Amino acid sequence: MSIESELRVRSGNSCELCAATENLSLWSVAPKSGEQAEEAAWLCTTCQTQLSTTTEAELDVQHWRCLNESMWSQIPAIQVLAWRMLTRLSTEAWAQNALDSLYLDEATLAWAQASSQPAEDALVHRDSNGAVLQAGDTVTLIKDLVVKGANFTAKRGTAVRNISLVADNAAQIEGRVNDQHIVILTQFVKRST
Repeated sequence: MSIESELRVRSGNSCELCAATENLSLWSVAPKSGEQAEEAAWLCTTCQTQLSTTTEAELDVQHWRCLNESMWSQIPAIQVLAWRMLTRLSTEAWAQNALDSLYLDEATLAWAQASSQPAEDALVHRDSNGAVLQAGDTVTLIKDLVVKGANFTAKRGTAVRNISLVADNAAQIEGRVNDQHIVILTQFVKRST
């Protein structure tokens, strides 16, 4: 069974944070790789976009009231995401109250506190415009690419969802195009927002 299939079954095919039932996909919970279902979550586009925002002004505080329910999940990846978002929203009284009542075991708390930002000596994957890429991002091809060994051309404008980063090469990412798992050079993609 694939990771995505496991996540669909685990979540009942709904967002594991807000319970939405549309536009769902895999989200790797950094700094883990997301190569196992325990390291990932099945999330809607709204939650993924909100988790990716860097400014507090862009957060939809009302959307995150769903954490009052999902923070009680028994799944560590969901607990980590709930803890991180409640921490970001801790200026809201309801979020601080929820955070105060949330209990995480030592390993899960360490995961939640681990920085999702790359370490200074870690490789940083950047798209053709210089935007930082993270595992789970969606990118768009900026030119037609001939896929060696697969006998097809990946067309410009093709969206590649849920990319994974090549750990030892900042110039390469991996993703699925036409149901083929391929390696793509970062210079030929731009991050979708």
